[in-house]
Amino acid sequence: MIDSIFSAKNNNEADVVIIGAPYEKTASSHKGTVNGPQAVMKMLDSKLELFDRTYKIEPCDKIKIGQKNLDDIKTLSPAKAIAKIRTETGKILDKNKFVFLLGGEHSVSLGFFQALSKKYNPKNVTILHIDAHCDLRDSDADYNEDSSNLAHSCVMRRAHELGYNLVQVGIRTYYKDEYKYFTDPKNNIKVFEWGNSKKVPSIAEILESIKTKYVHITIDVDGFDPAHMPGTGTAVQGGLEWWYGIELIERVIDAKHLIGADIVEVSPMRDSILTEYGAAQLCYTIIAHKFLNKLKK
Repeated sequence: MIDSIFSAKNNNEADVVIIGAPYEKTASSHKGTVNGPQAVMKMLDSKLELFDRTYKIEPCDKIKIGQKNLDDIKTLSPAKAIAKIRTETGKILDKNKFVFLLGGEHSVSLGFFQALSKKYNPKNVTILHIDAHCDLRDSDADYNEDSSNLAHSCVMRRAHELGYNLVQVGIRTYYKDEYKYFTDPKNNIKVFEWGNSKKVPSIAEILESIKTKYVHITIDVDGFDPAHMPGTGTAVQGGLEWWYGIELIERVIDAKHLIGADIVEVSPMRDSILTEYGAAQLCYTIIAHKFLNKLKK
């Protein structure tokens, strides 16, 4: 019998459910993120080594992992797609399962944030946001004639309006109105920029900036250096080095209570599987570290 990372017989018995949200209606540059979730799922189940060299065990033997694909959202409007994601993630959260969302463009995370806000007070949650971009626009009207306030470039603005605390890591470009928004003291947003004569922050500095017990990790793959994650819609030079990113994520999970995670903006390339493979490895690493207590039994 071929080994599978998806070890749960059904999602009712799962510890974690990985949800695919293939959506890219507001994608503003290179298309293809609609194919991201399926590509990452394939890497998880057929290309990734299930044996973890850190823990010397196959985490999926101890952690029951399920999956669900929201293929019917592809043609929906942004509002309806986000509502569908909110409903479906909410159903799984109500069963006290850990949800891991795979996008799609970054707008899909908003549905998840909305569902989490019904279970946790957003004021008690910090979203650790790894990205090249702030995604703090109020709308995409400055570059899109058919503008929306639910575009991928607005997702963290909408999350902040829900009451979530924001710590943004890897930021390398932003719009003038985003700069005004995150530098306004009353908004209390912590931004760690990369490049532009700025020193790469220590992981301790980032941990110190997270003041809440509860954390959600949202990863736009363009937050990493394109050498590690080239297949994405809006790649930007520079970014997090691979092992720095892994250590940051693991130390955040060690120090805080992780309540959710998502990885978005994987746009598979024709002649490379590096990005979807990397996203799959990040996903598996986060799940293993989240359920570390199960691996020690």
